[in-house]
Amino acid sequence: MPSVLLSQVKLGDKIVQDVQTPLGGVLFHKGKVITPRELEILQAFMISSVVIEAREGAEDEPAKIMPAEEQKKESKQAASMQTNQTHSMQNEYDQLFKLLKRVHNQFITGESLPILEIRTKLEALLKHIKEYNVLAFLPNIRNEHDYIFHNSVMSAMTSYQLALWNNFAQKDLLPIAMAGLLHDIGNIKVDKNLLYKPTSLTQAEVDEMKQHTVYGYQLLKSVPAINEGVKLAALQHHEKVDGSGYPLGVSGEKIHPYAKIVAIADIFHAMTLTRSYRKPISPYLVLEQIQSESFGKLDPLYVQTFIEKVTQFNIGTVVRLSDDRIGEIVFSDRNQLTRPWVSINKTIVNLTTERHLYIQEIISR
Repeated sequence: MPSVLLSQVKLGDKIVQDVQTPLGGVLFHKGKVITPRELEILQAFMISSVVIEAREGAEDEPAKIMPAEEQKKESKQAASMQTNQTHSMQNEYDQLFKLLKRVHNQFITGESLPILEIRTKLEALLKHIKEYNVLAFLPNIRNEHDYIFHNSVMSAMTSYQLALWNNFAQKDLLPIAMAGLLHDIGNIKVDKNLLYKPTSLTQAEVDEMKQHTVYGYQLLKSVPAINEGVKLAALQHHEKVDGSGYPLGVSGEKIHPYAKIVAIADIFHAMTLTRSYRKPISPYLVLEQIQSESFGKLDPLYVQTFIEKVTQFNIGTVVRLSDDRIGEIVFSDRNQLTRPWVSINKTIVNLTTERHLYIQEIISR
């Protein structure tokens, strides 16, 4: 396993020892195969040498590289597989979205919610959870009034993912996803003119909107097919750990863990989705706001896990900055995960120091 100068590294060489940046972060993990992109990044970070897998034959023999036609074929196959997987997830997403919208529009006070049908559709969607990327996935919102349904479906997926990341028991995973899906079910009983009002609400209207938490609990409390955590998530997802939330102003351990998980998912999607009265906010700026709210408002452990996990695999992600320049994430500072380093035309933009800039949009992974 020779250590070679960067000038001697060849395309196709395999790195067998993690490459670290001067700040101690991992730039490339072992197993990474050198391509022109990797060489560019190594040069940008002024890496002098790397440890590579011993080459077969003479030392100066060119590394074996897959022929261009084979590379192209393999790339097309991988892209096709990815597209099929995405279409499958999107199809299940659309089915659950349509069901939730139908339930909301057709619900009549006194009738029961079709919980079994909702659960079945939700389970079908969650089979594709490995294909879901919290930061990158955005639904196609054709009608501004559809926001509340998209928020619910995406909150279900994100709540499930966050529960997995926080090592919740298997028996809790589906109920937590159900809690995310039904957290705003109380909006069924809110005046639709108020729900879709495009201008600012009066204080009286704000107070009425806040009642959706109580309405949601009332709708779910007598449903035997869901557990108490799901019902309490509908009631408590706007409560804060310092007691400053609503509707009851409970704090700390009095807030159910399901509600604490759903609160994070709800805030994230409420701010990153298109609303009738504003454009979506950068997911990275939203993460920063969620992080600031971990000091007294949201559960700090769940918040830290959320931020660490959603930003964990960003190396190589193509993004658009707030000044419209497009580049590629090449490094994430472990202490400032929402402000990675971005390579733009071979120039590194360090968002930890250039605070006036931020990532506006994720273009591709």
